[in-house]
Amino acid sequence: MRFSLDQLLMFVEAVKSGSFSAAGRKLGKTQSTISAAIANLEADLGVELFDRTSRIPGLTASGQKLLIQAEAVLERCLALEAHADCLSETVEPSLTLAIETPYGPILPVLKVFELAFPYVDLIIRHPVHGDVSELVVQGEAALGIAFSQPGYAKELAFQQLGKLIMLHVCHPGHPLAQLPTVTFDDLHVHRRLAFSAHASKLPSSEYLRSTQLWQAESYLALLEMVRAGLGWTTLPRQLIQRELERGELVELQLNAYPHTDWQVGVDLLWARQRPMGKAQRWLQERLQSNKVFELDRQGQRTTL
Repeated sequence: MRFSLDQLLMFVEAVKSGSFSAAGRKLGKTQSTISAAIANLEADLGVELFDRTSRIPGLTASGQKLLIQAEAVLERCLALEAHADCLSETVEPSLTLAIETPYGPILPVLKVFELAFPYVDLIIRHPVHGDVSELVVQGEAALGIAFSQPGYAKELAFQQLGKLIMLHVCHPGHPLAQLPTVTFDDLHVHRRLAFSAHASKLPSSEYLRSTQLWQAESYLALLEMVRAGLGWTTLPRQLIQRELERGELVELQLNAYPHTDWQVGVDLLWARQRPMGKAQRWLQERLQSNKVFELDRQGQRTTL
């Protein structure tokens, strides 16, 4: 082979980081090392990858095409390493999950995980800023479980686990609680309390805009705020069933959806090119086969 995997890695990182110096900082190498490696790669391949006529080198047309191949080679190498790690029976000492959804549907899998890997420490993180995907991309969490987003970073792979129901609620003393049905116009004139990570990202959330918007970085904070009568909000039904039963919160009956619940997907996220330990692979496979669901107002499962 005329070139090395290190050369491919430095080539891909230079493109991703935007410059040779930034790639050097990311990989812990000097700019001259990155520059020399890419120059040698160009010589080995007999192709110019970067156009150096401008101050900041940009990819040539050939470089654009070979970048795709280089990324594919590195991805296959990482897959090979991950498979080898799995076969070596190496079990990681700890595993971090980032979860922003209600824990109920996930707990049965964790109970089985406890029996299968009794000596693996499990760390559950609830992101301060509600950004599960960012924790997985940065390597701070091995797996993430989050409400579906319209787009993820290219470094992430995902699978939908099912759907959960979201409810619009307010305090019983709030003006909206006095209305038999609520229109979007009714919502717009009252303060909205929103989960900052999802304020405008969940499906149909564009209809929920308001002239007044307060945001919080956790569902529990929103729950306390709405219980204090500070506005109306949207929360997972599983999180607030007790408050609804006690009459501490009132579900707003939106007249645009008189016969359906607002269902939102739940996704499992993981890094495409990061090797997995045995415990993570086991947990990922179990989570992928575990359907996340609840019963809607017609008594039907939200996930079949």
